[in-house]
Amino acid sequence: MEQQLHEFAFRTAEPDSCGYWAEPVTFVVYRQQSVQEWARLIRKAVHPLIVIDEQNEVWGTIEANTMLRLLTEVESLESVLPLEALEEVAFVESSSSIHDIRFNDLPLVLVKHESGLAGAITKERWRQANEHFLRADHQQKAILETILESAYEGVVIVDKQGKIVSMNKAYLSFLGKKTEQEVIGKFVGDVIDNTELHHVVKSGMPQRGKVQIIQGQKMVVHRIPIWQRQDIIGAIGMLIFEGVSELYQILQQAGPAMAEQGKAGEPSTDSFYSFEQMIGKSRALQTCKSFARKAARTKATVLITGESGTGKELFARSIHHLSSQNEGPFVAVNCAAVPESLLEAELFGYEEGAFTGAKRGGASGKFEQASGGTLFLDEVADMSPAMQAKLLRVLETKELTRVGGSGSMRVDVRLIAATNTRLEGLVESGAFRQDLYYRLNVIPLQLPPLRERMEDIPLLLSHYMERCAADNQMKKKQFGEEALRLLLSYDWPGNVRELVNTVDYVMTMTDGAEVGQADLPHIFQNPATPAASLKEAADAGEKHKIREVLLEVGGNKTEAAKRLGIHRATLYRKLKEFQLD
Repeated sequence: MEQQLHEFAFRTAEPDSCGYWAEPVTFVVYRQQSVQEWARLIRKAVHPLIVIDEQNEVWGTIEANTMLRLLTEVESLESVLPLEALEEVAFVESSSSIHDIRFNDLPLVLVKHESGLAGAITKERWRQANEHFLRADHQQKAILETILESAYEGVVIVDKQGKIVSMNKAYLSFLGKKTEQEVIGKFVGDVIDNTELHHVVKSGMPQRGKVQIIQGQKMVVHRIPIWQRQDIIGAIGMLIFEGVSELYQILQQAGPAMAEQGKAGEPSTDSFYSFEQMIGKSRALQTCKSFARKAARTKATVLITGESGTGKELFARSIHHLSSQNEGPFVAVNCAAVPESLLEAELFGYEEGAFTGAKRGGASGKFEQASGGTLFLDEVADMSPAMQAKLLRVLETKELTRVGGSGSMRVDVRLIAATNTRLEGLVESGAFRQDLYYRLNVIPLQLPPLRERMEDIPLLLSHYMERCAADNQMKKKQFGEEALRLLLSYDWPGNVRELVNTVDYVMTMTDGAEVGQADLPHIFQNPATPAASLKEAADAGEKHKIREVLLEVGGNKTEAAKRLGIHRATLYRKLKEFQLD
C-alpha cells in the first residue's frame, strides 16, 4: 500500500516537492512486536524503523544503536519495546518544498499525502535533491543568459537594493557602454536616466507601458517586481519599443482591425468572464485556475469553497464560459437571499394557482431557465434539510416537478455550487445531507484567501485603481510607501471584495495624487498590537481550536492530534499548558 501511495504522490507532485523526492516506506514494524523481532528486522534496514500500530498510525522511529542498547537492558527478548525508546517523528506535506525541510537532529522526515503516507525523506535523499537543483540552477542560469543576450529589447535586472546585477547587450549598446562590468553593482539611478526601477522594488507595484526619457529619447518601458514566495528580491526593466512614435503607429494599425473584429458578432453576456480576468501571478491562484480549466472539460458538478470575497462566482462564470455549455445561459441563485418558503418555487418554478399571489400561467424556475447552460447555486449550505432532499432528487433523476404541478420535466443543466462554510462539518453534525454532499462534491475547488497570496496584492491594487479611475473619469493615484506597507501587512478578511472597496474609498476620499497612511480607511489606522497581546491572542485562538476539535472527536486525543496535524506528545503538552486536561 505504501509503495502505491508513494508512486501516486510521485506522479502528481511538483519536481521540487517532498512528494516527488520521497522514498517508499518499506522499513515498518508494528508496535506490538517483540524486541527480538525488532532486532531481527533492524539488521536488514538501512534506515531507522518506523513504528506503527494496527490502524497504521505512526508512533515514532527507532535506530539500530538504540536497539542494540535495549537488547542488553530488557529482561526478556519476548517483551514489547518500551515506548520511551521511540524517537518523535516529523511530518511534511507532499506538496511542501524539499528546500524547506528541517531535520532538527532527526534521521528522517515522513511525507504525508491526502491518501495517506507517501514515503520518507532521509538526509541522504535530501542531499541528492539539493545537488540536483544546484546543477539545474547552473543550467537555468546559462539558458537565461542566452535569452537575455539574444533579446532585441533592452533588459536590466536589479537586486532589492536597486543595484544592477545584469544588463544585456541591447541595453548596454543603447547607453553607450561596452561591457557589463561598467554597470554591475552600481545603483540603477546612477546609470539609467529617470528610472523608477528602484521604486518598483520598494513598492512591489508593476509599471507597464510607461514613458521614460533615456539619453534624450522617449522610450516605452515595463518595470516588473521579482517575487520569491512573498518577498521582493529585485525587479526587471525592459525597453519594449524603440520609441513612443513606434507604439503610436502600432496602435493606429491595430485600431481598425479591432473595430472590425468588434462588428463581427455580438458577444455573449458572459464573454467578459474568463480566467484571464483573475488578477494575480501567485502559485495558489495559478493552481486554482489550472484546476478550474480542467473542470470545464465535462459537465460534472463542481463544488467551489472559499471565504467570502474570494471570487467564487467569478470562477463559476469562467468555468461556464470555457465549457461546452457556454452558448447556453448562466443562471445564478443565492440560496441565502431567497426566503425558505419561496426557494422551491424559485428553483423549480410553479403552476398557476400553486399559492396565493402566483402569476397567471405559472412561472419557470431557475433550473428551466438554465436549460442547456449552467446553474450556479451560491451559499448552498443555507438550504433547509427539506430543500436539500428535493434538490438531491432533481440531481439524481434529472427531472423536476413545478410547485403545484403533477407532471415532471427533464432538465439538462450543469450545476456549480458554492459555499463559504465547511460542508464536511455540517455533514458530521447532521445539518447537511451526506448523500447531497457527495452529489455536489464531484469536483471540489478550494479558493485561497487573499492573505495566502499576498504577492498578488500590488497587482490587484494597480488593476482596480486603474479601473476605478477609468470608470469615474479620474486620474489614477499612487500609493505611498507607508500606505502600501500597511496594505501588504493587512490580513484582508473580506478578501478581494474588501480590497476593491478600499481602492474605491481612497480614490474618492484622497485629495492629492498620492495615497498616504492617513488616507486609508479607519481600520488601517489602528496602531500595531503589542507583542504580548499578540501572544495572548494566539494562545487564546489555539486553546479554542483544541477545545473545539476535542469536542468534535468526543475526547479522543489520538484523533484530535491527527486532525490538528500535531504529534500526540505535543497535544498532551498543549493540554497541560492550557489546563484543558
